[in-house]
Amino acid sequence: MRRLAARGAAGDAGEVAAPATDSTDCAQGRSPRPRRLIDLCAIWDPGAFLPAASWESAPGITRRRLNEAETLSSVREAQLERLEAARPRRPGSRERGPVLRMARQQPPPWVHAAVLLCLLCLSGAIEIPMDPSIQNELSQPPTITKQSVKDHIVDPRDNILIECEAKGNPAPSFHWTRNSRYFNIAKDPRVSMRRRSGTLVIDFRSGGRPEEYEGEYQCFARNKYGTALSNRIRLQVSKSPLWPKENLDPVVVQEGAPLTLQCNPPPGLPSPVIFWMSSSMEPITQDKRVSQGHNGDLYFSNVMLQDMQTDYSCNARFHFTHTIQQKNAFTLKVLTNNPYNDSSLRNHPDMYSARGVAERTPSFMYPQGTASSQMVLRGMDLLLECIASGVPTPDIAWYKKGGDLPSDKAKFENFNKALRITNVSEEDSGEYFCLASNKMGSTRHTISVRVKAAPYWLDEPKNLILAPGEDGRLVCRANGNPKPTVQWMINGEPLQSAPPNPNREVAGDTIIFRDTQISSRAVYQCNTSNEHGYLLANAFVSVLDVPPRMLSPRNQLIRVILYNRTRLDCPFFGSPIPTLRWFKNGQGSNLDGGNYHVYENGSLEIKMIRKEDQGIYTCVATNILGKAENQVRLEVKDPTRIFRMPEDQVAKRGTTVQLECRVKHDPSLKLTVSWLKDDEPLYIGNRMKREDDSLTIFGVAERDQGSYTCVASTELDQDLAKAYLTVLADQATPTNHLAALPKGRPDRPRDLELTDLAERSVRLTWIPGDDNNSPITDYVVQFEEDQFQPGVWHDHSKFPGSVNSAVLQLSPYVNYQFRVIAINEVGSSHPSLPSERYRTSGAPPESNPADVKGEGTRKNNMEITWTPMNATSAFGPNLRYIVKWRRRETRESWNNVTVWGSRYVVGQTPVYVPYEIRVQAENDFGKGPEPDTVIGYSGEDYPRAAPTDVKIRVLNSTAISLQWNRVYPDTVQGQLREYRAYYWRESSLLKNLWVSQKRQQASFPGDRPRGVVSRLFPYSNYKLEMVVVNGRGDGPRSETKEFTTPEGVPSAPRRFRVRQPNLETINLEWDHPEHPNGILIGYTLKYLAFNGTKLGKQIVENFSPNQTKFTMQRADPVSRYRFTLSARTQVGSGEAVTEESPAPPNEATPTAAPPTWPPTTVGATGAVSSTDATAPAATTEATTVPTIPSVAPTTVATTTAATTTTTAATTAERPPTTASGTKMPESAYTNNQADIATQGWFIGLMCAIALLVLILLIVCFIKRSRGGKYPVREKKDVPLGPEDPKEEDGSFDYSDEDNKPLQGSQTSLDGTIKQQESDDSLVDYGEGGEGQFNEDGSFIGQYTVKKDKEETEGNESSEATSPVNAIYSLA
Repeated sequence: MRRLAARGAAGDAGEVAAPATDSTDCAQGRSPRPRRLIDLCAIWDPGAFLPAASWESAPGITRRRLNEAETLSSVREAQLERLEAARPRRPGSRERGPVLRMARQQPPPWVHAAVLLCLLCLSGAIEIPMDPSIQNELSQPPTITKQSVKDHIVDPRDNILIECEAKGNPAPSFHWTRNSRYFNIAKDPRVSMRRRSGTLVIDFRSGGRPEEYEGEYQCFARNKYGTALSNRIRLQVSKSPLWPKENLDPVVVQEGAPLTLQCNPPPGLPSPVIFWMSSSMEPITQDKRVSQGHNGDLYFSNVMLQDMQTDYSCNARFHFTHTIQQKNAFTLKVLTNNPYNDSSLRNHPDMYSARGVAERTPSFMYPQGTASSQMVLRGMDLLLECIASGVPTPDIAWYKKGGDLPSDKAKFENFNKALRITNVSEEDSGEYFCLASNKMGSTRHTISVRVKAAPYWLDEPKNLILAPGEDGRLVCRANGNPKPTVQWMINGEPLQSAPPNPNREVAGDTIIFRDTQISSRAVYQCNTSNEHGYLLANAFVSVLDVPPRMLSPRNQLIRVILYNRTRLDCPFFGSPIPTLRWFKNGQGSNLDGGNYHVYENGSLEIKMIRKEDQGIYTCVATNILGKAENQVRLEVKDPTRIFRMPEDQVAKRGTTVQLECRVKHDPSLKLTVSWLKDDEPLYIGNRMKREDDSLTIFGVAERDQGSYTCVASTELDQDLAKAYLTVLADQATPTNHLAALPKGRPDRPRDLELTDLAERSVRLTWIPGDDNNSPITDYVVQFEEDQFQPGVWHDHSKFPGSVNSAVLQLSPYVNYQFRVIAINEVGSSHPSLPSERYRTSGAPPESNPADVKGEGTRKNNMEITWTPMNATSAFGPNLRYIVKWRRRETRESWNNVTVWGSRYVVGQTPVYVPYEIRVQAENDFGKGPEPDTVIGYSGEDYPRAAPTDVKIRVLNSTAISLQWNRVYPDTVQGQLREYRAYYWRESSLLKNLWVSQKRQQASFPGDRPRGVVSRLFPYSNYKLEMVVVNGRGDGPRSETKEFTTPEGVPSAPRRFRVRQPNLETINLEWDHPEHPNGILIGYTLKYLAFNGTKLGKQIVENFSPNQTKFTMQRADPVSRYRFTLSARTQVGSGEAVTEESPAPPNEATPTAAPPTWPPTTVGATGAVSSTDATAPAATTEATTVPTIPSVAPTTVATTTAATTTTTAATTAERPPTTASGTKMPESAYTNNQADIATQGWFIGLMCAIALLVLILLIVCFIKRSRGGKYPVREKKDVPLGPEDPKEEDGSFDYSDEDNKPLQGSQTSLDGTIKQQESDDSLVDYGEGGEGQFNEDGSFIGQYTVKKDKEETEGNESSEATSPVNAIYSLA
C-alpha cells in the first residue's frame, strides 16, 4: 500500500514495536505485505504520516491506536487469515461479489475487529503542505471558504449581499438555487454576481421591494473535479412594525398591592429591545421592588404612593432600523390611607408600617403557580426568571435540586430575580427552584429544565488526498438530541443516485475507499440534521502523483552543544510516499541505529553529540517518480560552564564583598554574564562593579543581603551558580544607662461609627488606638464596595493624626464599608474592624469612560476599546456603555450597540477607513453626558504596491543616495509608516575576501521620495530592494537593484605592537587592516621623540603593502617615542593607530638626596627650573642636561610657608622631574616632602637660616638708611607688583633684559610671577630683576657676582623665594 504524506520536522513521535510484523519494513514506511487490505505499519508505527502542523498530537494518537490494537490482539491470527482470503480484487474480478454478499450477512465478531483495524489504517491521509509553489501546481476540487450565516437578516434600506466564496485549481464557477430551484441571475436586472466570486448582490437603487427576495438560497461552486455546496441560507428582511393605537385608562391600585404593567411589543425581526421610560423620556428607576421582566413587562412587588409621581411608557428599539417606538403611557393612581409622602422613609425597613400598609407573605407574579418547565438548546444561554410580590419586598434565592449551581457559568441578574447559565450543556438539565422570602414567610417555584441539542460535530469530514492505489475513508459523525440522521451526497447530488463505484463502500457515517484511481476525484457532502437544525460539510477526495520534493531551506547550519541530544530535520513531500535515507560526509552507508535514529517524518536524531559527529549530513527522499536531497551542516560547540562559582559570604555593613564567577565557554560563541539578586535582574549601581569574572559590592548595606545568581549564557546554552550574602549590622553602643522606651507601630483604631447620613456624604468617627510611644501622624480611611470589586479595599482620604472624625464625600449607588489605619514614624497599624455598610442612592453617570480608541486587529474589523469605569463612577446598577460609530466625513447615520464589557469589535469594515467613535456610559438611572468624538481606524492590510523607478547615485565610498517614485495612497492600505530599503553585500571587489551577506535595512519614515543609505563597505558589490511599510507589515518588494561602492580609505592596522628589546633598538609589528576597503598601496609610519613636554622632530617612513615589521635605532636612549601607523589606498590614508615606546626602567624610581642640593633640571636659559606643567611653553620648556659627576641628582623641599603653598599647587599638577629626565611618581615626591618637613634637623636648619636672613636684612636696612640718596619704598606693607616696577615717588631701578624674570622662576596659575608674602625678601636686593639698589653701588657688585656665577655653573636654582638660594648668592 502507498500513502501520500507531507512529513513534518518537529516533535518526537512515539516508538512502539509492532508484534508479529517485520520491524525493518515498518521502519522504512512499508507494509509487511504491500497489497494487504490493512497496513499494520500504519497501526504499530503511528508517527508515520503526521503533517508538521499536527506533530504535537502524535503521542496521543500513538496511545489511542496502541490501546485499540491491544484490544484486538486476541483475534489477530484469525483476522489475518480471513482478511487474506476475503481481500477485494481488482475492479471487474468475479470474487468481489461473494465477499460483499457475505458482509451483508450476520458477521462473526472477527469481522468487526477487522473493520476497526481497517478504519485505523485508513486515518493517515493528510493535507497538502501550505507551500504556495505546491499549492499552485496541484489540481484541487473546490472548497467553500466564505459564506453568509444560515439565518441571514438584512436591512430593508440597504442592498442585499449573500456571500459565497470558494477556492480550487482550476478556479471554480458558481451558480445558485432559491427555494431548491435554479436561480437564473441573468433574468433579473437587480441581481448580479461579483467577479471571481459567487457573492450575490441585489441592488434596489432603481426600485423594488426587498421582501420579494426572501427565501432559502444555496450556492454551488464547481470545477472539473467536483462541486462544493454552501449552507442553505435563509434570507429574511428586518421588520419593525408600529404599536397598535390604543387608549389606556388610568390604572388604579391600592398601596402595597402588586401590579404588572404589560408591554406587549409588536413582533419584529429580530425581536426589539424593551425598556421603560416616562412620557418625558426619563428612565424608570428600577430596584428590588420595581423591575422589568424578560418579557418586557414592568413588575411592582408592591406599589407605594411615590410610584404615581410619574407615568410609565414601554419603548421598543429595533436593531436594523435604529428606531425607537413608544407605547402610550400608563397613568398610575394609588389609593392610600396616608396621603402624606415622607421621602425620608424611602427604602427604610419600617416604611410599610409607618404608612399603614399591611404586611403579607410572598407570592409569585411570574411564572405563576408552583411549577413550570423550560427547554433550551445546547450551547445557548439558559435564563430562568422569578418575580414575586409581597410586603416587605421579598428576596429571591436560587437552588438546583440534587446539586450546586455551576459557579463558573451561573450569574444573577435583575436584582437576583433572574438566573443566567451560559453555554448550556447536558449536565445543566434538571430541576431548579427559586425561593422568595421576607419576614412574613417564603414560597418557592420549581422549573424543570430540559436540554436539547441541534447537531454538533464529533468527527467532521476532512479533505482526503491519496496516491493512486491507496485506501482511505471519510467519517461524518455528529451528535444531538434527538439523534441526528446522516445523508451523503456527491457533487451536490444524493449518493444513491450517483453511478455505482466498486472502489467505494458506504457504512453508515463512514465512506471507505479502496484502491483509489485518478477517476475517483469528487467532492462529498455530509448533511446531518434533526428537528433543531442541521450541519453541512464538504470534503473532497483528490488523487495525486507527485515526485519527491524537499520542503525545508537548503544547506541549513545547526550548532549544538557537546553531549546534548539533537535532531536534524528533513521535511519532504511526495506521492507515492518517498523512502528517506541519511548519509554523513558523502559516505555510502545509511545512518540508522546505534547513536542515530531516523523518524518517519524524516528527522534524524543523534542521541548524544560527540566531536566526531560534526560534519555534513545529506537526506535523500526517493519514490518511483524520482528523488530529491538536502544537506544540513552540523557544528559541535563546547558547553558553557562556571568553574569558579560564587560562595556564600557573611560580611559586616560598610565592607567590600567580591563574588567570583569564572566561566569557560566555546570561543566561537558570544558569552554574556549577568547577575540576579533574589531571582530578579540586578541593577548595577554606583556601589557595584561588574567585571567579566566577578561582582564587587562596595560599602555593603542591609539591602544588599540576599541570594546572588551568576548566569553565564551563550546563544546555545547557559550555566548558573548561586550564593547567599548575609550582612551583619553594626551593634550600636548605648550613650547612657537610661535607654529610651521602645517605639512601635500604633494599635488599630476601634469603634467606627457612621453619623450625619446624607445622599452624598457621611461622617465617620473612630477612637484612636495606643500610639506605642510614637505619636500618630496620619489616619488613612479606606472603603470597600460589594458590587464591582467585593473584598478589595481602596484608599478614600487621608487625615492628620490629631483628628478622629471626618466627613467623607461619597459617590452615588455605592454600598460603602469603611475602615481606618493609623500611621506613625515606625509604620502603619493593622486596619480597624470595618464599619457598618451604607448605600447611597443612584444617579445617572456624570462622566464617560476614558481612553477610547479604535484600532483594527484584522484587515476587516475595528476594535473599539476603553477604560471601564469603576464602582465610584458607575452611579447606578447595570452599568453599560452605548458604543456609536460611523464612517468619518459621511452623512450616514450612527451605528450603535450596548456593551457591558470594555471592548467591541466592528466587523466587515473596509481596509483602513477613519471612523467617528463615541462611547457613552449608561446605567438604570439614565445616560451620562454627551461623549466626545474620537477618530479611530479600521484594520490595515499589507501594502499592494512597491516603490517604482528606484534610482541609485553613489555619493562616496560608504554612502549612496536613493530616489524612487512614491506609491499611490490607495495601495498603502493603512498608515504609511516608512519606505524601507533592504540591502546586502553581495561580494567584495578584492579577490578571496569573504564577506557577510546578511541583509540590512535602512528606514525612511514618512511619505518621502528620496533618502540616503550610509555605513556601507567600500569597494564592494551590493544589491538593494525597496518596500513600503504600514502598520501591518511590508508590502511587495521592488525590482532588485545592483550598485558598486568605490574604493575608500582602509581601517586601522590590527594588532600594532611596540617592543623594546634593549636601549638601542625598538621593534614594531602590525597586521593588515581588517577592512582594506580597496587595494592597499602601503603603510605610513610617523614617529617622534618626546621627553616630558618637549617634542622632537617628526620623522615619516613609508612601507610597501607587504611589509608588517620595522626596527628603529634609537638616537636618544633617554627619550621615549610616539608612533602613529596608518594604511594607504589610492584614495588616501585610513584610520591611524598610535602607540608609545615603553618607559625606561629608571623612570619609576627617583633617587632621594639631601635637601641642601638643588634639583638638576635646567631651564632653557640656564636658570634652575621647577616649572609648573600649566605654565606657557615659552616659559616652561625644559631640557635635560648631563649631571655633574660630583653632584648627585637631588630634589629640594620648600622652606617657607609662602613657597610651600606654591609648591603644593605645582605638585598637584605635575610631579617633579629628575636630572635624567624621567618623571617621578607623585606619591614618592609627596612622601619625601612630608618626611623631610617633620625632621628635627630640618626644622633647626630652617630656624638658623631664618636668623641669618633677619641679621642680613637689618644690616642692609642700616646701609640703605645711610645712603639717603634714593628712597627704596615708603609703603612697606604693599608688595611690589610685577607689572609696576617703578615707584611714583621718583625712584628708579636698574631694569634691563637681564633683570627680566628667569625662565625657571615660579609662576602662578595665570602665568604671572608669584610674589612673596614679605617685602623684605631678597628679591628686592639681589635676584629679582625688579630690585632697587643704592646709589653707592654696594649691591650692584654683588648682583654682578651672581650673574657671573650663574653663567659659569649654570645649574643653580632659580627660586628667588628660597633663602638657601639667597645665601648662596651672597657667598
